[in-house]
Amino acid sequence: MSATSRKTYSVPLTHGGVLELGLRPLVMGILNVTPDSFAEAEPLTTPARAIEAALRMEADGADLVDVGGESTRPGAEPVGAEQESARVLPVIEALTGRLRIPISIDTYKARVAEAALRAGAVLVNDVSGLLYDPELAGVAARLGAPLVLMHTRGRSKTMYQQAHYQDVAAEVIRELRDRIATATAAGVPLERIVVDPGLGFAKQPEHSYGVLARLPEIAAAIDRPVLVGPSRKSFLKEAAGGRPAAERDWATAAAVTAAVLNGAHIVRVHAVTEMVQVVRAAETVRRARG
Repeated sequence: MSATSRKTYSVPLTHGGVLELGLRPLVMGILNVTPDSFAEAEPLTTPARAIEAALRMEADGADLVDVGGESTRPGAEPVGAEQESARVLPVIEALTGRLRIPISIDTYKARVAEAALRAGAVLVNDVSGLLYDPELAGVAARLGAPLVLMHTRGRSKTMYQQAHYQDVAAEVIRELRDRIATATAAGVPLERIVVDPGLGFAKQPEHSYGVLARLPEIAAAIDRPVLVGPSRKSFLKEAAGGRPAAERDWATAAAVTAAVLNGAHIVRVHAVTEMVQVVRAAETVRRARG
């Protein structure tokens, strides 16, 4: 059996520099600066704690840090741009110049993204794929920011009502292509776009597993770098014996392994120390079977 191919891409970053994707899978550490994050046993509710956590992620081997100020878990209450900015901007400003790795802003709001990019973030991770705030594409285009477009349907409170698929991979491909077209029409160069198939978003567990299993097909059809975020999500709950989110790292490790073996360019995780080891081992297996 040959190794699943992983095409290489060079993604230009805001403020200069390039993110080289495909030479090895990169680890994106999740830094949720929210009081209601679903996956942390102890939420990072102060800038000081968040800054300490980000520096620890870098020391533990993270390649990027993704800073978010609003929970987007299913059923979460939306947060206004002003409150979200108040959560993330002090953290990004404090980390800029201290972290040697790129900072990503996890937001779907144009106002928050622009402020974060000006504060030092170099990448925008939009869980809505431009569905919630189409003006975000214009911000990314104007400031030269790479854009992660995630597949989803509906808002947090209604997304599971739209989790109906005849062919989940084919529909994810088609809908991500639509989101890419929206971004490029707004002026975002194709070379700055990364896609995320959206495990757990508007998908029942079988859909998320199906997407993960068919990741090579999705990556080949879209021809953009692929970010995969399985960490501690609800589709892993049964495999984890019903354990709460913060206790699903063993199941997460299996999903991360599958993502790497199937050619993911970036994996987004909470437990950086452990998942860096998982990624390295899985990538060694991927290369050996080639």
